[in-house]
Amino acid sequence: MDDLRAGLNEVDCDVLVIGGGTAGPMAAYRARKKNPNAKVILLEKANVKRSGAISMGMDGLNNAVIPGHSTPEQYTKEITIANDGICDQAAVYKYAQNCYSIIEELDQFGIRFQKDENGEYDVKKVHHIGTYVLPMPNGDTVKKALYRQLRRARVLISNRYMATRLLTGQSGRVAGTIAVNTRTGEFLVIRAKAVIMCMGAAGRLGLPTSGYLYGTYENPTNSGEGYAMAYHAGAKLANLECFQINPLIKDYNGPACAYVAGPFGGYTANSKNERFIECDYWSGQMMQEFYNELQSGKGPVFLKLNHLHKDTADHIEHILHTVERPTRGRFHEQRGTKYADKMIEMHISEIGFCSGHSASGVYVDEFARTTVPGLYAAGDMASVPHNYMLGAFTNGAIAGEHAIDFADEVDFEEFDETAISLEQERVLAPTQRDDGLPPNQIEYKIRRLVNDYLQPPKVTAKYELCQERLAEVREDMNTQMMARDAHELMRCMEVASILDCADMAAFASLYRTESRWGLYHWRSDYPDSNDEDWKCHVLLSKQDDAMTCEKHPVAPYIIPIAEDEKDAYYKQRITAQA
Repeated sequence: MDDLRAGLNEVDCDVLVIGGGTAGPMAAYRARKKNPNAKVILLEKANVKRSGAISMGMDGLNNAVIPGHSTPEQYTKEITIANDGICDQAAVYKYAQNCYSIIEELDQFGIRFQKDENGEYDVKKVHHIGTYVLPMPNGDTVKKALYRQLRRARVLISNRYMATRLLTGQSGRVAGTIAVNTRTGEFLVIRAKAVIMCMGAAGRLGLPTSGYLYGTYENPTNSGEGYAMAYHAGAKLANLECFQINPLIKDYNGPACAYVAGPFGGYTANSKNERFIECDYWSGQMMQEFYNELQSGKGPVFLKLNHLHKDTADHIEHILHTVERPTRGRFHEQRGTKYADKMIEMHISEIGFCSGHSASGVYVDEFARTTVPGLYAAGDMASVPHNYMLGAFTNGAIAGEHAIDFADEVDFEEFDETAISLEQERVLAPTQRDDGLPPNQIEYKIRRLVNDYLQPPKVTAKYELCQERLAEVREDMNTQMMARDAHELMRCMEVASILDCADMAAFASLYRTESRWGLYHWRSDYPDSNDEDWKCHVLLSKQDDAMTCEKHPVAPYIIPIAEDEKDAYYKQRITAQA
């Protein structure tokens, strides 16, 4: 066991932002910009310069609501329909109203978006209804540009500190967080008047088909600790039975990016060279059609670009291989595949929690407020459906500005000091063992169980069996998991969060006794949707140290949905014409 430094430091601030990926930096920046005299701390377990899901950039905006191309009303309708009607429209509508100004602000930061010959944003159509996709030719500069703004705003940045638990006061209001240094093991208590959680998706829930722990579809550093911390603080989490499942390149766990290729004429095809769905925009029902085709006699499924002109296919290849995931180009180079020559085999990702691509997240309103006073959430861990990167930026900005106003009106919340010593004891327990199980073995076991038992189609008996197995793993984790250095200690804390997320995924899925969102929540023993009983949110929370679920009504729609529009995403399959 390496020497870990004993010690406990304590600082305070007006607003604490946890997570330095996409939403976090924007939240911290906007909070400081609105009140330059406020003390704002941005806490990140890695380094803000290259952290989060956009650490290497992004190839485009999936959901840009730009005047002249689409309207906030149209976008709100689109997301409501794509999310099977389970949508509190206020948060989606607020995003749609504010995202264009965020695009302009990012443009001013030096992040360039593709424009046409007239200098207008060159928006592409991929979605079922509207036109929202905006390419980013130099999307690899996003993190650099964000970091420059953080420095100019003089946001206080604490790198290499991993938050492990939130502190709450007797009134239930958030009081701050406890964090551990991922290099030294030292503890830091941050007292805050408001806390904004921007900790990304639960990306290490399922196990990739490769078997590699970190070869995930999502950024592998996003291990679900935001979900777990919110749960243990008493916040409610919404629709955790609505899994994230995405189409990806077979054997390379990255997006197939049909939404990038679509505007150029690319599409998803089966082994017969046939297009079988009209819309490549990700939704649960699109994934259900993808799954059905994959399992049929016309599988496997492919990304088809070889019918395009070579220059067009090469241009798409350049976009996909130089921004977001440069390893993608190396993968195809080693395999000897070129988009212009042959179709590229696709498959289905492992499951996870991510509002960016589905709807599962910490329950928030249109101001990014959770159900815990003073606690906010934004980005992939908040419940605004189909968020994506621009949603993280926009809702991060909304959270930052509201949180700084909240902090101006309150004082620090008092909390029970024994919570600190108890958390230190929990976190350091693996370091007290000279022999035991390393965290990677515990993690592999959890995620193998997730794949074996929780991956859709969902079967009640398998889910109940999984809960029994996960309880056994939790016993092993609590009594045998060991850490030999500070890095492994961080992995131990991530494993605990992954296990919490697996438990929540199973519990919420068993509670909703219907099928909904296509492949995302497909229960074999309840194959039909039941709007009468289940057109509602399922909110999961911790009460009296036990997991519980409750139904919560969908807020009245701001933008009405006509009867003949409600099932638009269920009419995507291309059928043979007589």
